Amino acid sequence: MEVIQSLLKDIEIPPMYRVRQEFYVNPLEDIETSCREQIRSLPRLESLNQGARIAVAVGSRGIANIGMIAVSVVKALQELGFEPFIVSGMASHGKATDEGQAELLAELGVTEAAVGCPVRASVEVVEIGTIDSGLPVYIDRIASEADGIVMINRIKTHTAFHADYESGLVKMLAIGLGNDIGAKSCHQLGFGKMAENIVAMTRVKLEKLPVLFGVAVIEDGAENVSIIEVVDADKILEREPELLKISKSCMPSIGLRQLDVLIVDRMGKEISGDGMDPNITGRYATPYATGGPDIARLAVLSATEKSHGNVIGVGLADICTQRLYEAADLETTYVNSLIATVTSVARLPMILPTDFDVMRAAILTCNILDFSKVRMVRIRDTLHLGELMVSEALVEDFSAKDNVVSVDGPLKMEFDESGNSLPVF
Repeated sequence: MEVIQSLLKDIEIPPMYRVRQEFYVNPLEDIETSCREQIRSLPRLESLNQGARIAVAVGSRGIANIGMIAVSVVKALQELGFEPFIVSGMASHGKATDEGQAELLAELGVTEAAVGCPVRASVEVVEIGTIDSGLPVYIDRIASEADGIVMINRIKTHTAFHADYESGLVKMLAIGLGNDIGAKSCHQLGFGKMAENIVAMTRVKLEKLPVLFGVAVIEDGAENVSIIEVVDADKILEREPELLKISKSCMPSIGLRQLDVLIVDRMGKEISGDGMDPNITGRYATPYATGGPDIARLAVLSATEKSHGNVIGVGLADICTQRLYEAADLETTYVNSLIATVTSVARLPMILPTDFDVMRAAILTCNILDFSKVRMVRIRDTLHLGELMVSEALVEDFSAKDNVVSVDGPLKMEFDESGNSLPVF
């Protein structure tokens, strides 16, 4: 690394300013009451027999208060005389194993002790039909044997395609509840056909399975649960596009169109399906989604523990640290990549020993004339954008933004003896 260090030795990391910005914030005050009242008012449930077994699907995403939401749904169904149980609705996540998916649910606080009902994580499936293209449609075997099926999922813009239906109830029913086999089928023709396929597969499942309702969750700009809407099965295809528009309007952003360098402190599967949300970074793995800023160099410093080594999305970065690479479980990452049929997200960027090296390399390669004027932003991750670190060249831009509360600095970026950054968030 001597030659690399000689190339980086004259690169200085500029003083940074702490920016605090506000987004739409409207937390739902009583999650349990909201769930209970909406579920109790569903006419569809009146025709179900007492003791009906209802599969409640929960995914692997780090949805705000997902444990509380699951408990609330389970309690509401139990109060009506039904026997709910949890199933995993997370496609291939958790290494596509029963144990791995149960572990992911437990980390979200969804255990038998916590939710008060059985948790039955399984990747077994049954085939229930085909769509017009000939692709087979699969459903989780345990869910298929239930008297009713319920999905809980966040409505959010997708990282690889944009359409009327993206991440939400439709995608969970089509892919999440199809486990790894169903996910492979839905992804087989690529993301260019994804919007079409998830709707077609959902229609088959709505026709052939006892789907009762979905619990749609929308988060505000501070990652609070803002809206919970219980959507009857007959209304899911009609209502979800409207909910997606609401979700997109609540989504935070960095707020600038062009940056020389973006430093992301951590990436993770609970943060985004791609580790770092491309809708925030502007770095997409497919041509079927666009938007976000134009960033010359994207660097990432670490992966969260909850990712369990799945660093899917690291290939969208230009540079990463040695410690991120050492935390990677390439098998888990490749399983995710192969099933999604997108390989770029599993590629390895340039790997450098320390945070200090990574930041300097990002500045060196961002193709500007004067490094002291680098337009550089540092964020904790792509979910938490209320507090940023920005270089002096961006202070004027951020100070002019209506949603910026304060700009404090300058602050010197400090590093420990090993060259890794001291915490700033």
